[in-house]
Amino acid sequence: MDTSAPSGRGGFTGRPGGTVTATRWAARAGLLAWGFIYVLVGLLALRVAVGDRKQQADRSGALAELADHPYGSVLLWALGIGLVGMALWRLAEACFGAAERDGHKARKRLLSLGRCVFYAVLAWSVLSFAAGTGGGGRSSDSESRDVTARVMRLPAGQWLVAAAAVTIVGIGVWLGVQAVRRSYHDQLKLGEMSPRVRRLVDVAGVGGGVARALVFVAAGAFAFRAALDFSPERAKGMDDTLRAFAATPAGPGLLVAVAAGLVLYGLFAFALARWRRV
Repeated sequence: MDTSAPSGRGGFTGRPGGTVTATRWAARAGLLAWGFIYVLVGLLALRVAVGDRKQQADRSGALAELADHPYGSVLLWALGIGLVGMALWRLAEACFGAAERDGHKARKRLLSLGRCVFYAVLAWSVLSFAAGTGGGGRSSDSESRDVTARVMRLPAGQWLVAAAAVTIVGIGVWLGVQAVRRSYHDQLKLGEMSPRVRRLVDVAGVGGGVARALVFVAAGAFAFRAALDFSPERAKGMDDTLRAFAATPAGPGLLVAVAAGLVLYGLFAFALARWRRV
């Protein structure tokens, strides 16, 4: 008896039926948590844009914001558990293949494995913060500068930082192109959406994807400048990168646009939680 699960593209991922159900729940929980983080960061960035300079528009700022609210501890634990689900979903993709075109190929599986590691580290950070052990509390700016400084102390460290910076810029460009091309359509159950819902999802997917891409490109550019000048303090995390948009000739309006885009990306993640092929 064949217990493998359809991939949604006419093939099979090779996952046992029970694993498919568990993976779907894990993916939905993870995407909801991921979207929630982006919505929070986008809202914090909007507050920075309108003059609240004390806000920290990154993951640690979002966690601190949650902790200050009633039932914040419960929300933090739920967020961390959701990100554990995200990591388990990506691990399942690495083991059995993703429910998308060519999802069984080695390149896609390695990419899923890398995402699994990323989300596992992120989940540990959030759960540590929820437990009060200090994880997740450092700003992205401090982390970026510290990592850059450590790498620069290595042999050929300046070149390693430059290579990483170029990679980040490349990822940003790729994310932007994928968003504009609406490549995410291959991952969605479009037949289950009404035309109106599909248009709204496209607004969130394109607008949010482009805003996220701009943050990647800007962060990579700052890291590249840090490598050229051999100056780790020039590296910027998400918070300082977002603030830099307000310092451009476009002024705070550009930061407002990017922040709104990050909120849209969070809403897009919610849509993925409902309609993504898993």
